[in-house]
Amino acid sequence: MKSASHASFYAPTGAPQRVLSTPATAGPWSPSAQHGGPPSGLLARAIEATLPPDRVIARLSVDLLGPVPVGPLEVSVEELRPGRQVALVAATLHDPATGRDCAVARAWALPRTQAGPGSAIPLAHGPEQGERPPLPPSWVGGYVDHVEWRWITGAVLAPGPATVWMRPLVPLLPGEPLTGIPMLMTCVDSASGVSAALDPARWAFLNTELTVHVLREPVGEWVCVDAVTELTSTAVGVATSAVYDELGLVARTAQTLLVQRQSATNQDVPSGSSR
Repeated sequence: MKSASHASFYAPTGAPQRVLSTPATAGPWSPSAQHGGPPSGLLARAIEATLPPDRVIARLSVDLLGPVPVGPLEVSVEELRPGRQVALVAATLHDPATGRDCAVARAWALPRTQAGPGSAIPLAHGPEQGERPPLPPSWVGGYVDHVEWRWITGAVLAPGPATVWMRPLVPLLPGEPLTGIPMLMTCVDSASGVSAALDPARWAFLNTELTVHVLREPVGEWVCVDAVTELTSTAVGVATSAVYDELGLVARTAQTLLVQRQSATNQDVPSGSSR
């Protein structure tokens, strides 16, 4: 596994609402298309910036409308449903080069109050017990080289359920610590790749969307993704995961997958990448 070679996933451009994607965002299949993690983190960051301190994101869904290019992007935010108790906020990633929207996120924000006793049961393992396996040599560096991976069960090239601790090695933007829900979203798009049910050298399993139900904001710099992928005889698959931090359960995720043989894939299908 290579060390991080870029300082951040995105660079500021000096223009409001516009960032420049660095090569660190690239997914494993193409140097020109982003992994779904950094765009999901960027959208979460934009939504959080509009929320008052007494609100917290309870559910965040990301729809990938097409490949997210490694290049300039514009971010916009809109409050779809204002309310005193509950609000729905949307953020959109726009590709100025083509004039199209490439991803949109919608978040339900709820009050940040202590409504019950809560509970947290830490996992019996941490990232220090995990292994750092080699990655397929055919993969583009990008995102996979800018995240630290510690596998507890399963393996990159062993299809089936798996458990892995993850932490981004660079922030979304220079000088901004990557924590909380933006950090969570930057990682959990990888669940479909972590739990790959097919050989990634022969099959592509591209997630068209990502839905995350957040129990609480994660603490620390690591999250653990315990993931499984289920397939049918059609091109549809579903990847789900339970996500933990050092204190216990943080979130549950689900992703709809488009499953195709590698020779059948093309750049017109929505892609967030599997890993």
